[in-house]
Amino acid sequence: MKKNALALSITLLLTTLFLTSSFLAFAQAAGEGQWISDYKIEDISTGQILVQYTAATNQLTGSGAVLPGAEVKVTFTVNVLASGEGNLKLTSGLNKPSSGPYWEAPNKNDYDLGTAFSPNAQSTSFNWVTGSFEMVLYGKVPASSSASHTITAVSLYGPTGSAPLDTIVITATSADMNNYLSLLAQKEKRLDELRASGVALGFIELYQNVLETSQNVAAGGDVTNAIALLRGLEVANEPAGSTMQMLFLPLVIAAAVVAVLFAILFLRIRGQVSYMTLVVEDQIKDLEGLTLRASKIDRAMSANLDSVKERLKNLIGM
Repeated sequence: MKKNALALSITLLLTTLFLTSSFLAFAQAAGEGQWISDYKIEDISTGQILVQYTAATNQLTGSGAVLPGAEVKVTFTVNVLASGEGNLKLTSGLNKPSSGPYWEAPNKNDYDLGTAFSPNAQSTSFNWVTGSFEMVLYGKVPASSSASHTITAVSLYGPTGSAPLDTIVITATSADMNNYLSLLAQKEKRLDELRASGVALGFIELYQNVLETSQNVAAGGDVTNAIALLRGLEVANEPAGSTMQMLFLPLVIAAAVVAVLFAILFLRIRGQVSYMTLVVEDQIKDLEGLTLRASKIDRAMSANLDSVKERLKNLIGM
């Protein structure tokens, strides 16, 4: 009798340990992104879908930038694969919308959110029961001095609230950064066209170097000059082949110097003011002669280089 009772106790203990370990393994795996599946972010004022993620294909697409200060609508699906004790919690990194609630459950009959659910609060809780439901978040993208910054629009927490089970993270960009990214995409497309049309290899390499330099300048926060650098690539006629490459050598040198100047300016921002000022002054003098030579090949390029030169003079107080 005692042996049977002991065997039963051991069996129950092992069963409990197995179920507990299985549940913990499930919770850890779910925290890797299985709680929130499909989602889309819309601009409330225009109705434009800015970002959309489809879990079935694991594809993230978008047709517009998420700008600071914009009112957005985030629609997402929450999947709760197993019930548990306590409540789950949703929090948002977006600011309160100008009107209406933070949260909205379009199909309230699909899931029992419970009495703890508060649609007007930035953080709200709901019942931890098995099921799947759609949730809508309304909010305003926070302002920032950075050209580009990430925002955790949605965080889903368990009862302990230690680490999020799943998140929706978006990248907000300034209007200037959005313009830069749009222009950069145009120039990258133009680079592919130049490669396909057989333009001189030297010009292709120069074009690509200027694109990379502009990205470094933009990453340093100087979006205005990064745009100016891309504008400098707008020439009337690109060299058609290797036979014309020498004719465009002054243009290549001039644009290369512009790339160096922006790199120096980037370093100057890092604190090497005195030394870099002297270097920039020296390079500006060389740029004046190169601009004159470039004007014999392409007036538009010469005008762009001259504009960059004047901006550099203003920056160092010449």
